[in-house]
Amino acid sequence: MATYDYTPHGVCARKITFDIVDGKLHDVGFVGGCNGNLKAIGLLLEGKDPKEAISLLKGNDCSGRGTSCADQLAIAVEKALAENP
Repeated sequence: MATYDYTPHGVCARKITFDIVDGKLHDVGFVGGCNGNLKAIGLLLEGKDPKEAISLLKGNDCSGRGTSCADQLAIAVEKALAENP
């Protein structure tokens, strides 16, 4: 099991955490941001393939910021996969 912490940029959330266990996402969590929406993202991604999550979330924009908490999660997962192929 590998646990990851990521500090997002350009969004309300201050921290993103998740585990990758046996090639699947688990325990996706956010500190700050839109609590209900971000909890829902974590629930929807539980047990999903990380590459599928990246495909679904990357490029999602929040109010013209050019990013979103979901996009930042995709970036974090992408980084985690690159560091631990």
